[in-house]
Amino acid sequence: MSIRGRLVPLVVWFVALLALWEGLSWFLLDVARVPLAQSKLPFVHKVAASFFTYGSTLLKEGGVTLGNASLGFLLGAAAGVLLAVLMSLSVWMERLAFPYAVASQMIPILGLAPIIYGIVRDEQVSRILISGYITFFPVALNMLRGLRSVSPSSLELMQSYAAGTWTIYWKLRLPASLPGLFGGLKIAAPLAVTGAILVELMGAQRGIGVLMLRNLYYGPSHTYMFWSTVIAGAVMGIASFLLMSLLERLVSPWQPEFRPKGGVD
Repeated sequence: MSIRGRLVPLVVWFVALLALWEGLSWFLLDVARVPLAQSKLPFVHKVAASFFTYGSTLLKEGGVTLGNASLGFLLGAAAGVLLAVLMSLSVWMERLAFPYAVASQMIPILGLAPIIYGIVRDEQVSRILISGYITFFPVALNMLRGLRSVSPSSLELMQSYAAGTWTIYWKLRLPASLPGLFGGLKIAAPLAVTGAILVELMGAQRGIGVLMLRNLYYGPSHTYMFWSTVIAGAVMGIASFLLMSLLERLVSPWQPEFRPKGGVD
């Protein structure tokens, strides 16, 4: 399917969603006359106006959030890749590390974030740690699956040429693991942004989460600014996912979904 064929349904659904949102907001305010209707579902056009009016502020605070989330994401991804390689090299390492990695994910982020913030007492370090914590497990799990996706015949062929362990990894296992790695990265990237915002709600000084919390406390008079911060957070998450998708296409163009299709659209 061509790019145009993919974008048209997306645009149609997006416009339909906005129209539905605007219609429900009008119904709640002017027909049903629900008290404080605009604090529950504000008009889309007023949210958009607020988004562009305070665009510079949102961009500045969003940059703080995204910067910390990105650093935590990179550190978490590096830790996940390293753990996956070590577990693929040694069964004993997998038996030792994997249960603890799984157990660590049983702790709710909503409960872990204030604990980390209370221990380190540094908002920047807390955001980095939480973003890295969210990132490393999906990356490690998907990377490990990719490293083990190599066909036995290919592995036997490399061993028949007396290839060493690191040669096999560099020439065979690591390229085979790229689809799994990027699968984990695409999952973790938006979650890293969410984790950074969550820490900011604990009492940080700067960031999109700080704006979100302040405008929520100010009440109905700041409803549109609050919704603008929510949209800004969503946009950062979507942008991080799209960036990982673009990197995947550039790094591993041999995947079947990236190959040009024959025939006419």
